[in-house]
This record gives sequence, C-alpha cells and structure tokens, in this order.
Amino acid sequence: MDIGGMDTERARTEWLRAERLRSHRLSAPAASVADAATHMTATQAQEFWGGRWALAARTAAHPTLSAVDAAFERPGSLVRSWTQRGTLHIVPARDLAWMLEVTGERQTKQYAGIHRSLGIDADMLARAEAAVRPVLAGGNRITRPEFGQVLASAGIDPSGMRGNHIFSALALRLVVVLGPVVPREGGPTRDQYVVAPEEWIPDAATPDDPLAELFVRYLRGHAPAGLDDFGWWAGLPKGLAQRARDGARARVAEVDEGIFALTETAPRRREVDRVRALPPFDEYYLSYADRTTACAPEFVQRIGPSMNGIVKPVLVADGEIVGVWSHSVAVGKHHLPPVPEPFGEADDADVAAALARFRRFITG
Repeated sequence: MDIGGMDTERARTEWLRAERLRSHRLSAPAASVADAATHMTATQAQEFWGGRWALAARTAAHPTLSAVDAAFERPGSLVRSWTQRGTLHIVPARDLAWMLEVTGERQTKQYAGIHRSLGIDADMLARAEAAVRPVLAGGNRITRPEFGQVLASAGIDPSGMRGNHIFSALALRLVVVLGPVVPREGGPTRDQYVVAPEEWIPDAATPDDPLAELFVRYLRGHAPAGLDDFGWWAGLPKGLAQRARDGARARVAEVDEGIFALTETAPRRREVDRVRALPPFDEYYLSYADRTTACAPEFVQRIGPSMNGIVKPVLVADGEIVGVWSHSVAVGKHHLPPVPEPFGEADDADVAAALARFRRFITG
C-alpha cells in the first residue's frame, strides 16, 4: 500500500494498526480454528489457555474452548512445541519440522548453559531418547508426569527442572511433541499428551527455502512489519533476517521505508466487535521489536514483558491497546467474570461485550 501521501505519524500509526488487525485475522476472522493457526503459522502459547483463546479470537463463529481442543485431537492438525525463542507456540503440525530446521540449532545453543548447570549432556539426552521412543511407538500417548516416570525408569532424575529441560531438548530433536489435550474435571483443560512426531504428523511439509518461507509466513500473519520485527519474532540475528528477505524478494513488497508486506491479496475485512480481549503474550502486541504501534509508550510497562517475563492479557480498541484484564482458569474460578483494568479510551459496554465473549469461550 502506498502511504506516501500520509504526512503525519498518527496517520501512519492508524494505517499500521488497521493493516495488522487484518493480517492477524482480528478484523478478517478465519473460517476455522485450523485455518487461523495455519494463517498465523506460530501462535505463542506459553500459557496454553491463552494460545487457544488467541486462535478462537481470530476465528469466525466464536468457537468455544472445547471446539479449539477438538482441533488438537486430529493427527496432522495442531501441535505445540518450542518453535522459536525457547518459547512454546501452537503450529500446524505439518510445518513443525521445517521451522525447527531454521530455529532449532539456535534454541539448543540458547539453553546450553542451563543444561550444563543441570548436568544434562549428550549422553543423558541419548538415554532419554532411547527410553521414550519405544513408549510412544504405535501411536501411544503419555502425560508429562508419565514422561518423568519414563526418565526415572532409565536412571535419569527428572527433578529440579531437569525433566522439563530434557523434554524441550527432545522436542527440538523431533523426538516428542505436545498433541491432544488431557481431560480435566471441573475446569478448563491445561495439559497435553506427549506423542511421537513421526506418528502424529503424517504429512510434514518441506518448502524449498525454509528461511525465506518463515519470513513470508511471518508477514502473512503480522504485516506490515520490518526486519527487526521478524528477527525478534523468529529469534534470528540480523544477517539471517536479511537472507530471509532476500530469498523471499519475489513474494514481498516494501510498502514503506523498511516495512514489508506480501504481494498476495490480504484477507477481506469483516464487521467485527470494536473492542477485543486478547490473551497474555498475544501476537498482536508481542511479536514486534517495537510495540509502541499498538500501545502508547507510557503503558507498555503495564503490559510487559515484566522482570519475570509475564505479558498480561490486553484490551484492544480499533487496534490500540486501551487496557489489560485478568481471569483465573483454576477449577472453581474459571466461570467467574474477567476483571478489566482500562487505561485508555474504550466504551464500557464494548469492553463488557469483549470479556463476555471470552467468558463464553472458557466455559464452553
């Protein structure tokens, strides 16, 4: 889009917000949960309920939590793993392997120091892999506590975060992946079964240039955006980000100085609620190096990331973050109304409607 005639920073910001709302499927909802996940490629889901709400918020017909969970039950549909920055994301199953081809090695190096401090070495990971593979063979699934028991049976102590780090290391090696949702009585589901990628992902994709494809996929779900934004999101250095852009040059356009979008037709906007309640760590806010397009600089600290890495759920009005909100998904509390904390301009009725939509999702 040519914005040469826009001579004010405010006009540029409004343009960026409007286009990003569309790219994020917030003003152009997808037809299904699977379509939303495919469009976004990687949806941050460190908080599992938050990642599932992120997909529901980008899907037409207002799916409930149980409807989103159903998408994880189908082999080859959705999985969750550490796809970039050492952070859990929900991804279309067929895209996991090629994404890790781009990001896996850097993530492994990122945790090398922690592994040394926990006594995790190549021999321990090899023993863990040898113990886990036969347990998952034949389409079997186990819970995370059962994964710890498998390690213990192989003489590996899973305590003190060691089990979690061994699990993520094996996930980066495509030995394990998080798949179907574990049922939970009395409250929203929060855990996933551990399954074997080679059995749960029957039709893995292999793009000709995975690095360039990752840049294209990022722009599809986040454009307009710059190389610094892509590099931060993917956890890649500037040089690799530039190589990704160069490899994708025929499929992207520079729509403003240093700002890129795809040349393909963007999804069509639809009439949607003016205010959206988005989850913690939502892509609309977090997946850019500069987050002040969506949020006034003076409010960024109120959202995060905080010192302990927390990013709060946000209220978004016409693309601008105007508040945060909170809600407990604990058993016995998930049915309670979410609590808004506005700090910008938004109609109370619109905020209430946005939070009511989330409440229907989490209790459905």
